[in-house]
Amino acid sequence: MALLPTTLGIRPRLAVEIRPEGIVAARAEDAQAVVSAVSYGTLADGVIVPQLKAGNVANRAIAVATVKKALEAVALKERQTTLVVPDAAVRVLLLDFDQLPTKSAEALAVVRFRLKKLVPFDADDAVVSYQVMSATRGSVHVLAVAIPRDVLAEYEGLVRDAGFEPGAVLPSTLAACAGMAEADAATLLVNAGDSSVTTAIVQGGVLLLHRTVDLQAEGLHEHLMAAALAEQSLPLVNAEHSAGEWAAQKPLNGYGVVDDHHVEAQRLADAIAAEVMSDPAVKLEVEMEAQQLTAVEHEVTQAVSVAAAYFEDTLAMPPGVMLAAGTMGAESLRKLLRDAGFSSDEIRVREMIDPAMLGAGVDSARVPHGWMAGVRGALRS
Repeated sequence: MALLPTTLGIRPRLAVEIRPEGIVAARAEDAQAVVSAVSYGTLADGVIVPQLKAGNVANRAIAVATVKKALEAVALKERQTTLVVPDAAVRVLLLDFDQLPTKSAEALAVVRFRLKKLVPFDADDAVVSYQVMSATRGSVHVLAVAIPRDVLAEYEGLVRDAGFEPGAVLPSTLAACAGMAEADAATLLVNAGDSSVTTAIVQGGVLLLHRTVDLQAEGLHEHLMAAALAEQSLPLVNAEHSAGEWAAQKPLNGYGVVDDHHVEAQRLADAIAAEVMSDPAVKLEVEMEAQQLTAVEHEVTQAVSVAAAYFEDTLAMPPGVMLAAGTMGAESLRKLLRDAGFSSDEIRVREMIDPAMLGAGVDSARVPHGWMAGVRGALRS
């Protein structure tokens, strides 16, 4: 099972990406990967929960049905597909060795041994792949990818239950990187969604940086819980006080006339809401949801800041152009960075998918461009 985007040979002409936000599938007719058909479907929160242990698929029936619908909408006679899995379910590492054995099986054993101290799961029972990024005398730069075997089986099982067969398997951001032109200029890629953000820097087809922040990680969850608990001292609006406010405000109805019946309806609705909110567990959940958005935005901007700093420190220049992949999209990412203080002169954000990558019959308005980055890259070989 191949886990890297430059696997020798031609990958299937079908690709499907499984994300927590939804499923996207695409077809191309040749290795140039001009997308000839694309389809996607969204998933409710919690159906897919990417993590480095079993339990990634919380609702198998819904996930299988969505995968099946997306693939059947683009497939002709093909049944084999490249599978793109979430970054948060995989570990991608850049490793340096003094040397590696020339035989691939022996080199793989060396890489697997190194991973034992670097991954939070049993490296001996994981599916591991590697690729030499660069080699000089006394130094070998290696890209290694590892995924727990039972986690991989969950994602492959969804494809098989949908009536298709997974061929190559790629992590989301590496799949997107495979769709990049091998330009000499270094490029910053940001793959952001609801549950994770990955930043990658690629130059001349060589991966220089790959960093994933799991937004559902236990540490972030505990931080949000602590922040929400700290707000428990804020007074709740009670039913009596709220009723007095409504009576004093005397809102107008649609005809511009004072409507006491409307006021009474609002008073009753507010009393019910106040009673519900008086439950500490409900209040905590509401406050955490409000803070979750802020925390996700913060983590995305932090991830971009770290990647931009690495870019400048290592390559002695600002990123310039940033490619947006994932479900956040270029427009949302552009606004987020602008609000965080980045100027358009520092970083210009654009979609990774451009019209030249889509066939004449593809309705690009139907599928957000960011969703297509992984499957389009997976189709390119």
